[in-house]
Amino acid sequence: MGKTNVANRVEQLRKLRGIGASDLARRVKVSRQTIYAIEAGTYVPNTEVALNLARELEVTVDDLFSLNATALKSPEAFPAEVLSATTPAKGQPVRICQIGSRWVSVPVSATPYYMPEADGIVKSVSKKDSRADLLVFSKEEASQKRLVMAGCDPAGSLLSHMVEKHSGVEIVSAAASSKLALSWLQEGKVHIAGSHLEDPKTGEFNVPYLRSEFPDEEFQVVTFARWEEGFVVAPGNPKGVHKTEDLTRRNVRLVNREPGSGSRALLDKLLTQAGIPREKVHGYNREVLGHLAAAYTVLVGDADVCVATRSAAQTFALDFVPLHSARYDLVMRKRTTELPSVKAFLDVLQRATLRRKLEVLAGYDTSQTGTLVA
Repeated sequence: MGKTNVANRVEQLRKLRGIGASDLARRVKVSRQTIYAIEAGTYVPNTEVALNLARELEVTVDDLFSLNATALKSPEAFPAEVLSATTPAKGQPVRICQIGSRWVSVPVSATPYYMPEADGIVKSVSKKDSRADLLVFSKEEASQKRLVMAGCDPAGSLLSHMVEKHSGVEIVSAAASSKLALSWLQEGKVHIAGSHLEDPKTGEFNVPYLRSEFPDEEFQVVTFARWEEGFVVAPGNPKGVHKTEDLTRRNVRLVNREPGSGSRALLDKLLTQAGIPREKVHGYNREVLGHLAAAYTVLVGDADVCVATRSAAQTFALDFVPLHSARYDLVMRKRTTELPSVKAFLDVLQRATLRRKLEVLAGYDTSQTGTLVA
């Protein structure tokens, strides 16, 4: 009988506990020869024997048995498009997803305490376009019941977790400004794009932009929530930032959002209405990606103010000065809405539990959540 692909620590732990092979065999009700065969790696015990061994040696089954390194599948190399507003670095962890016949990858970032869940890493990046060579563990797993959702809503994680909990559909979130998210959607790189772009003439959100920029495309637009945008400042608002004119003071440092974001557009609108040139605002050209990134910059003291959502302020226990109400919609191609995974996603938008979470944790108005806009 040859070696199996299962490694074990039975002999090591048995001797560490001072238990003889015959004694252990008696306790788990097998022959001494069976114990020796297990320890030699020529025999893999059934579930009952494995559980009995673990109990007698005072460890878990996982502590006793594992796959040999040679039995593990090596990471697979293949090219994919990278959905990122910035160029990813070599070794950057990514999630991957199949959209039609194409593969896309989404960089993920670590928190201060935990490594991110990922399907693989970036091996090399193309200098010509947004493609990269990846090393991934399993393309098959990544192709099952996944949707890619691009956008900038900090509360998107609440929706993602609930969708996975109730339907088993996993949401891979790609951070992007509203315009970039819609561009990726139009190019077929994502399933769903979040947007809060306001039409300056009508005050309507998203639909006028879609009709203007993508007149030949058929999209479905569903409201996620209405939110407030405003100045996010340190607790107690120590710099006394209450209106647009306060941004011109020398002791006030702004951190801005990237071009194409709704927050950047709102700031530009406020500056124009107040007759303030951009160069009068200290920090106007300093940009970060996303509401949470902007609010975090204020939290750590690298800026005094940013324009972001109330939810971003609440996340970091910062103060908030409301300025404007916006509607954040979820946009998808009409043919995409026929996918079972997308139908499950849309069903979750109708759940009262989701609405309560959005109201309490993010401060959103959910009276229109799940409403079909176009």
